[in-house]
Amino acid sequence: MVITRQKHIRFDWAVKKMLRSKANFGILEGFLSELIKEDIKIIDILESEGNKESANDKSNRVDMLVKDSKDQLIIVEIQNTRELDYFYKILYNTSKVVTEHIRVGEPYKYVKKVITVSVIYFDLGQGQDYVYYGGTYFKGIHRNDTLELSETQKELFKRQTVTAIYPEHYIIKVNDFDDIAKDTLDEWVYFLKNSDIKDEFKAKGLSEAREKLKEINLPEEELPAYRHFLDQLRDEASAADTIRFESEYGKRKAREEGLAEGKAEGKAEGKAEGKAEGKAEGVKEGLLLAAAAMKKNGAAVDLIMQSTGLSKEEIDNL
Repeated sequence: MVITRQKHIRFDWAVKKMLRSKANFGILEGFLSELIKEDIKIIDILESEGNKESANDKSNRVDMLVKDSKDQLIIVEIQNTRELDYFYKILYNTSKVVTEHIRVGEPYKYVKKVITVSVIYFDLGQGQDYVYYGGTYFKGIHRNDTLELSETQKELFKRQTVTAIYPEHYIIKVNDFDDIAKDTLDEWVYFLKNSDIKDEFKAKGLSEAREKLKEINLPEEELPAYRHFLDQLRDEASAADTIRFESEYGKRKAREEGLAEGKAEGKAEGKAEGKAEGKAEGVKEGLLLAAAAMKKNGAAVDLIMQSTGLSKEEIDNL
């Protein structure tokens, strides 16, 4: 007899609908503790101008602003749709929270510590890892030393390092995870990716999530909304896949047509188009054909090199 584990609710839905309840704080505390590598105790879920729900909110974005026992503010954001300017979005959200949580006339020492946690389901930037951390420090350009706080500043700020004053950022690129859980943080990333919690997982918060976030435990009145949410995610994924396919197909057809035209006509217009196409798509054949035609017409090697980007050796071999 095959025993199938019950499905769990997606984390982004849970954040929006369930984890705001104090009864479920332990789940989010466990996730943040495993990620930040310190015990996080949630005091409150805050609302700010930056994370209030409204009719204009995108259904695929979930923001949560958490205040912990150390008076730190933690922004949790889950993003499903690709945004090229997402790094700027992190900066904007951080700046907004910083300015919203200091009173007019207060000294700068009362600026809140902000930590951002971004769980993203699209390809962001270039890198081989799936969990990234970013912080601020000041490095000497001559002596290569790190600027530290004085003892007086440590006492005044209740911080031990300059980095501890500034915002810190965590980015989890869920889709880049290989589904092999090597530690407790990986167990959480596995859940974020698959909405599944294996029996052997021991990460903080997952034992509670294993029971409370079962899809079967959703109130009957919430099931239609949850299923609609899943359908929206599938529609968005299909739309993104269609755009990507059409873009790649269009580029390939343009390349093929450009090559065919260059081979058939060998005209100056075809050469220029082949050159531009070659630079854009790396189509060496089009460049070689254009260079051969120029060489046949007596063009200087330097001119051919300048026009096609080919090396002297490549032109000599034509």
